[in-house]
Amino acid sequence: MLNFAIIGCGRIAKFHLEGILEQPLATVKAVCDLDIKKAERLIASLSDIEIISDYRDILLDPSIDVVNICTNHQSHFEITRAAIEAGKHVIIEKPVTLSLDEADILIEAQKKNNVKATVVFQNRFNQSIELTKKALDEGMFGRLSHGVGSVRWSRTQDYYLQDPWRGKAYEKDGILMNQSIHTIDLLTYLMGPVKKVTGQVKTAFYDIEMENVGLATLEFENSAIGLFEGAGTIYPTDLEGRINIFGETGTVMLGGMSANKIEAWRFTNDYETEQEELLKKLLEEEANAPTVYGFGHEKVIKDMIDAIKEDRQPKVSLQDGKNALAVVLAIYESAANDGMPVYCHAD
Repeated sequence: MLNFAIIGCGRIAKFHLEGILEQPLATVKAVCDLDIKKAERLIASLSDIEIISDYRDILLDPSIDVVNICTNHQSHFEITRAAIEAGKHVIIEKPVTLSLDEADILIEAQKKNNVKATVVFQNRFNQSIELTKKALDEGMFGRLSHGVGSVRWSRTQDYYLQDPWRGKAYEKDGILMNQSIHTIDLLTYLMGPVKKVTGQVKTAFYDIEMENVGLATLEFENSAIGLFEGAGTIYPTDLEGRINIFGETGTVMLGGMSANKIEAWRFTNDYETEQEELLKKLLEEEANAPTVYGFGHEKVIKDMIDAIKEDRQPKVSLQDGKNALAVVLAIYESAANDGMPVYCHAD
């Protein structure tokens, strides 16, 4: 049995809690937040879970094996580094950190301390994404021409008022760094590393310091090109999270709230029959996930448990977290310089 602790009891923590409780080989020993009332609300219907206000007390507990870090962006680096150096395995909510230098420090610390670490890019575990990645790996697309990613969600002023750090510049809490980084990760995961970025950002409608609209063109190292759109201004509710991949001998369009639904699957001229047969095999529950979070947190946690049991690294690495971060930071840099092209340097 692996003992988990959750640090940070805000909006996302309940998905971590539910994901851990689904695992027969895991238990939640403690939750931690500076605001004790938040922690109490998180575990209101549960017993035998300790509430702690200082994350350092979590790290001093030798019985805790895995720490889930669900705090605000700026604190990820400090807490993750401390957890790794304390010998804990870590599951970090995105973004992994707010700078590439900090990401490098975490990557080196993980190697030195021989622990498992993963970043929560739960959409990689969508059945739709797994099938698309398999098709890419098997060469079914042929040469790639381009890919398109879109996040069209609704984040109103009330959302930004939920926590004092939301929408703040010191947190880099814009639509790109917070919500869209998931889909940016999917583009890099499916299309390959990004070489060059041009971007524009805009703050519309609301009183926040960061962008809630971001647009970018991407050039991948394999010579394919891409478009990305992230918007939190969609009226009146979340609309979609989309990935489209276009190749010489294949086309896939993934929709739903988080690229969890296959809308087009075309690798032959008889694609209608092919697509119909594929869709019969898909999990209807996953394709119709009720929220943008889907069901992936449970899979992220199960992957960590399996990685510990099998002594391998989780499927999503700290380097993966750094790669997506590098694209977001490049968009910000380009936008700050009138759309000047910026080269990505994630490795």
